[in-house]
Amino acid sequence: MLTIWGGLKSNNVQKVVWAVEELGVDYDLVPAGMEHGGTRTPDFRMLNPNGLVPVIDDGGFILWESNAIVRYLGARYGDAFFYPADLQERALADRWMDWANLQFYSALRPAFQQLVRIERPRRDLGQIDESLAKTETYVAILDRHLADKEFANGAHFSMADICLAVIAHRWMGLPVDRTARPHLERWIRTVREREAAKKILVLPLR
Repeated sequence: MLTIWGGLKSNNVQKVVWAVEELGVDYDLVPAGMEHGGTRTPDFRMLNPNGLVPVIDDGGFILWESNAIVRYLGARYGDAFFYPADLQERALADRWMDWANLQFYSALRPAFQQLVRIERPRRDLGQIDESLAKTETYVAILDRHLADKEFANGAHFSMADICLAVIAHRWMGLPVDRTARPHLERWIRTVREREAAKKILVLPLR
């Protein structure tokens, strides 16, 4: 059985758990990180020297870094749509997965942390405003991309949708004013209806 270390408050863990739910892989989720702790122990550092979640053990194969894990799971257990068989289609999915982390969530993270993780009296309103403004730039890019596509890679759900949707869900769930993005909103409604997504894309945000 596949073992996953992490907790579902982490968007990176959410990606991995959503992927295994989509793929129908039996797994055991071991609470670790954030309020669960346990990532600074020598045993955990043997799994991931960075002391971060998620980490998986698939029959003795240890892997960390969430996007690498999702790609590995897709290649091993997925079909030609989840993990695109066509090299160029796969590269496009890879692009959006990495963009979700490096651009989209990098912009959103300060606002999310301030509005969800930090109590109101301690919030930095300037940091929130700056983060939201930056995020709007990337949300507009994703909205335009989805204008003529049902999913991130076209007509079929893929690993790219998971990595994008866990971030878009956080954006849509924040108690802030935002510009209407009809294509993104249509897409996030669609992916939220997937049975595996219902266990991950919950409100209020956690």
